[in-house]
Amino acid sequence: MSRLRIFNQADGDTPLAVHTDHAAIERELRAAGVRFERWQAGAPIAPGASQDDVIAAYRNDIDRLMTEEGYQAVDVISLKPDHPERAVLRQKFLNEHRHSEDEVRFFVAGAGQFYLHLGEQVFEVLCEAGDLIGVPDGVRHWFDMSQSPSFVAIRLFTNPEGWVARFTGDTISSRFAPMQPHVSARADAA
Repeated sequence: MSRLRIFNQADGDTPLAVHTDHAAIERELRAAGVRFERWQAGAPIAPGASQDDVIAAYRNDIDRLMTEEGYQAVDVISLKPDHPERAVLRQKFLNEHRHSEDEVRFFVAGAGQFYLHLGEQVFEVLCEAGDLIGVPDGVRHWFDMSQSPSFVAIRLFTNPEGWVARFTGDTISSRFAPMQPHVSARADAA
């Protein structure tokens, strides 16, 4: 189940609010300037589908966002719990950073957790299959995929070179609980 928990930046233990209804999550994030949508595949996706097949299944929504926001590149990332570099990849995203372009992720399968440092608050957003999140450029954030990552995600970029981060040096991410290995209530594709 997708989830939004909002914390005071000084207290990563006690949420100020918790939302599990998609409409409420979308409303709260939109008010903070963050895109959050639900997408459905336009065609069935078989487990282990190729990048081209995954992109083709979501082509209408991808094209809509590329037109609306000027994104220039799209790809698919897939990580499983047995990936040999999972710990290195996880560590890369765990420190607070920002980008000079939006960070857009659509979860085709599995889950990932974004932490958005917005003013005096941290929005912890658990994204599952069917969820799209668009973190605006300049927003301080970090991402966790747990010690056992399991997800397939479509990524959209303005910069064709892909993910480029500027780390803030703030240790705030150490004050918030990491993502736990995730078991979805939904049947994931791909």
